[in-house]
Amino acid sequence: MSMHPLLKVDISQLSVAERIQLAQDLWDSILTTPASVRVSEAQQQELDRRLEEYYQNPMQGSSWEQMKQRLGF
Repeated sequence: MSMHPLLKVDISQLSVAERIQLAQDLWDSILTTPASVRVSEAQQQELDRRLEEYYQNPMQGSSWEQMKQRLGF
């Protein structure tokens, strides 16, 4: 990796935790304008399918905390 011109920092010099936080912060900044995030018809259909699956069995999935533990965070 090299220095990102917008950030003026060598990303590879950041710790893994700092890079994850940077990615989260970047994603959060995109979500402040949800209308600008477009999904394809296929993506929308998949989201609808997953939401319907959740409505039919809300206890089947894992919580965010369980996923973080499973991934070692």
